[in-house]
Amino acid sequence: MVSYQELGLVNSKALFQKAVQGGYAIPAYNFNNMEQLQAIIQACVETKSPVIIQVSSGARKYANQTLLRYMAEGAVAYAKELGFGIPIVLHLDHGDTFELCKSCIDTGFSSVMIDGSHLSYDENVAVTKKVVEYAHAHDVTVEGELGVLAGVEDEVSAEHHTYTRPEEVEDFVGKTGVDSLAISIGTSHGAFKFKPGTDPKIRLDILAEIEKKIPGFPIVLHGSSSVPQDIVAIINKFGGKMDAAIGIPEEQLRAASKSAVCKINIDSDGRLAMTAAIRKVFAEKPAEFDPRKYLGPARDALKELYKHKNTNVLGSAGKA
Repeated sequence: MVSYQELGLVNSKALFQKAVQGGYAIPAYNFNNMEQLQAIIQACVETKSPVIIQVSSGARKYANQTLLRYMAEGAVAYAKELGFGIPIVLHLDHGDTFELCKSCIDTGFSSVMIDGSHLSYDENVAVTKKVVEYAHAHDVTVEGELGVLAGVEDEVSAEHHTYTRPEEVEDFVGKTGVDSLAISIGTSHGAFKFKPGTDPKIRLDILAEIEKKIPGFPIVLHGSSSVPQDIVAIINKFGGKMDAAIGIPEEQLRAASKSAVCKINIDSDGRLAMTAAIRKVFAEKPAEFDPRKYLGPARDALKELYKHKNTNVLGSAGKA
């Protein structure tokens, strides 16, 4: 067994307390490869932001769990090499079984999510409580989930929203002992969150009701990519087909982050930024075949996007 402390990582407890008190959200960025991780660390060092680097079950299968662990350990040293040692959390995103969460805890993760939202309420409580008991014995923090997000991303898929019921949150938190709670208030996975011509909005009224039930408790938003239309335009200009891609307005995310929302997950925006940069290189330099020549620009585009998110959307810049 490897502890996260041995890897130089931190858990999310103190970070969330500071974020709730300070009115900002910690960025939670997914990574599957070296370029994504480089961009995340560079952006957060340059903006002096704490960060949660996330690994999904799909990423573990794609990149190998051992390689990802060593990459996370390397991220701590890389940040210091860049000149500023930011707090880094290694988090399992959408763990769906106790066994998966346990495996991540045993290999150095400092935080795990157990997503029992597809189960009945009582089953969700039971599996979440089981993960919490094991995780807390190793000083690892746990995120639970109430409500279902629509959309598709990696191995997470649902056709319709099921909004979190404010009347359930106090009971769920009390029975499970979770450290943070992911809620469903209209965000969704993927790049196609809203239909063209609609007015994209998240249910800040439900968020307000939840805060009344569990004041000061750390809240998490998943599926919070904004799908920047300038990036979508580049993808479409250079051969893509994403005409109906619409996301969450950034001003709504900033409003949420000023409340008890202290962790905001962003993945699709990063995928879009990298894809746009790669498509541009391939279109303008069709003879290029060196991966460094198209993955390098993709990494740089991702870094700039995340610097913007930290500074202008999440409010986490300068909080490390």
